[in-house]
Amino acid sequence: MPNKPWLNDYPHEVPHTYDYPNQNLAKFLVDSAAAYPDHTVLDFMGKEISYSSLLKSVYRFANALLRLGIRKGERVAIMLPNCPQGIIAYYGTLLAGGVVVMTNPLYVPREIEHQLTDAGVRMIITMDALVNRVNKAMEKHPLEYTIVTGMQDYLPFPKNLLYPIKAKKDGMSAKVIYSHKVLSFKKMIAQSSEEPCEVKINALEDIALIQYTGGTTGFAKGVMLTHMNLISNTIQAQLWFYKAKIGEESYLAALPFFHVFGLTVLLNQAIYIAGKLILLPRFEINQVLKTIDEQKPTIFPGAPTMYIAIINHAEVQKYDLSSIEICVSGAAPLPIEVQEKFESISGGKLIEGYGLTEASPVTHVNNIWEKRKSGSVGIPVPDTEARIVNALTGEELPLGEIGELVVRGPQVMKGYWNRPEDTAASLRDGWLFTGDLARMDEDGFFFILDRRKDLIIAGGYNIYPREVEEVLFEHPNVEEAVVAGIVDPYRGESVKAYIVLKKGCTTTEADLKSFCKERLAVYKVPKVYEFRETLPKTLVGKVLRRKLIDEEAEKLVDQAKVDI
Repeated sequence: MPNKPWLNDYPHEVPHTYDYPNQNLAKFLVDSAAAYPDHTVLDFMGKEISYSSLLKSVYRFANALLRLGIRKGERVAIMLPNCPQGIIAYYGTLLAGGVVVMTNPLYVPREIEHQLTDAGVRMIITMDALVNRVNKAMEKHPLEYTIVTGMQDYLPFPKNLLYPIKAKKDGMSAKVIYSHKVLSFKKMIAQSSEEPCEVKINALEDIALIQYTGGTTGFAKGVMLTHMNLISNTIQAQLWFYKAKIGEESYLAALPFFHVFGLTVLLNQAIYIAGKLILLPRFEINQVLKTIDEQKPTIFPGAPTMYIAIINHAEVQKYDLSSIEICVSGAAPLPIEVQEKFESISGGKLIEGYGLTEASPVTHVNNIWEKRKSGSVGIPVPDTEARIVNALTGEELPLGEIGELVVRGPQVMKGYWNRPEDTAASLRDGWLFTGDLARMDEDGFFFILDRRKDLIIAGGYNIYPREVEEVLFEHPNVEEAVVAGIVDPYRGESVKAYIVLKKGCTTTEADLKSFCKERLAVYKVPKVYEFRETLPKTLVGKVLRRKLIDEEAEKLVDQAKVDI
């Protein structure tokens, strides 16, 4: 694409292109530890760990893997919440030349079995409370090693003594029988050498991570991300944040690292600029507000639902959020109403970006301090090309038309693990076909309409759920809203809205319908409204629209049985 109008809106400080280092991704940690050995890198529930201390533990883990026979290219699963053990295992595996397979701790046995067997995992690092679930999942395909840790292993005194008592009370404790195949993480680290260790890799070719996609329409696919994919995307994001103070930034790590968004914009990026990570094992609104108030993080990447929870908290005014300078929202569309209200409460900048697992994940982002456009996901990051094409032919469409977004850049995946046909369908001449419907304006700003598969076609009209959701979010009583297409015997599909109201608020279907009619063409107005206490979400906070659609399909099947 010779014409890249977005470059005109690049800040002067941001280069159009960059020479990314051909190295092991874990070299970020090695370099930061050399430059800032005594700086705090991790704060885990009050326990602080320095860069030099973390690197020693990472070397110990890498050497332990090599001693256990893990070799270059072999897969190691990490199934942990945000905690020091996960970071040690992540960078240690990379230094040993292994391939990390991040696994969601909330997965049920069926999901664990698919992911670990599909990736050919030899070893997993997990929590004591999850061992039985892993064992059940892998009965037919036993792992060679299970490395077990407990939350208390890295908690400060007296939390390390109190946590096992609380876990037992909450039914989260588990008795682990250790053996030559089931090893203690803590003992393994203690008994290993802290001699520097780094297996030579080719950053352009060698895989660092197999990251599984959501799998909302069947089994998840493993995305192969090389060291260079993740290195380039970390640096691309950092180039955008050009006012960052090396060695001084503090990141609120509420996004899980087992999601590629959290992995890149939190873990890898913080380590790259020698920042501090304030680790939260899960997003709990009161804990998040208290942490911001007390620990003063400067950067808070998150998902829209996190910011929604904050702005709707009954006592948000009691907390000082003024330390927050930058928030990057991803994983789901950010409603304009949420963006504006969060910025007014915190005084910081909340910008929307765009990406997908197959691109490590960031491809677009709005300017932080310069021109941005409401409703836009921004412009391509350095070294990234994007265009709008006909989804069937791949032909580029005229400016302003809606089509499929395709992207190309150093962050784009190597392909899908053991799925050459899927790879060929998604990667064509270096271009990644995202499956998202979008348009580009004359300035090169991109606007995502929706996933191709989420497009609603009612009576021949194309309806984009995001547009309808934006209107619903404007209603003063609506806290969350998601729109989906349901079967309609006459129109093909009808628009259904799932609504979560703000606490203490009431409204009616007639009121919402009237509200929407004033702001939308009649064919876009939801025909059906369902009020709910909560919406189904991933741990990252992304609403599972597909699950809602599946529920509707099940209702139709049940109704058909009644009719028979």
